[in-house]
Amino acid sequence: MTDPGLGSGGYARRIRLRGAAARVAALVLLALILADLVTGPSGMSLEALSRAFRAGPQGADRAAAAILWQIRLPRVVLGALVGATLAVSGAAYQGVFRNPLADPYLLGVSAGAGLGATIALTVQAGSLSVPLSAFIGGLLAVGATYALGSSVGGGRSSSVIVLAGVAVAAFFSAIQTTWQQWFDDSLLAVYSWMLGRLSTNGWSDVLMVLPYVVVSWVVLLLHR
Repeated sequence: MTDPGLGSGGYARRIRLRGAAARVAALVLLALILADLVTGPSGMSLEALSRAFRAGPQGADRAAAAILWQIRLPRVVLGALVGATLAVSGAAYQGVFRNPLADPYLLGVSAGAGLGATIALTVQAGSLSVPLSAFIGGLLAVGATYALGSSVGGGRSSSVIVLAGVAVAAFFSAIQTTWQQWFDDSLLAVYSWMLGRLSTNGWSDVLMVLPYVVVSWVVLLLHR
């Protein structure tokens, strides 16, 4: 008996379902963006929001323009960038490992990034150094995972890489915990960063994250 999913009709049906799912997801995203833009302690109405958007950042109503263009819109853009990057990275993990349960902890990326950010926060190297240190830490963790996985008999099979990633993650997490004990006065800043936030200082945080987003997306698209 022929599998209907293998025929041209089944393929076309899957394409239509994916298109419909993409349209629904886009509508949900737009609804959430709109809800986020009109939600806040200032009590800004949808009509006032629309006027401030049409007037631009230098509109006559400076208070409404500042709320929309310097507080709420950067926060929405940052959240969209972060969410899209998490989705792209998650799809890349699941595609590489052929496992829908794959996550950043598999290769030790989260542990490496956490260690890099912890070091930058405790030595107070500046806000720009935190994402850069986290990025470098994640790259080092991935490199260590592949080096460890390639050094054993299993080569670069997915199971060996996963086991190597677990070991590297535990190692980096241990270093991070030890480092935090040495600099316990910075624990609040470290845990605040690790828990995540979307509060922004205008567009500066968006511009700070943007290069990492672009580079990551380009690399993943080139190797898809």
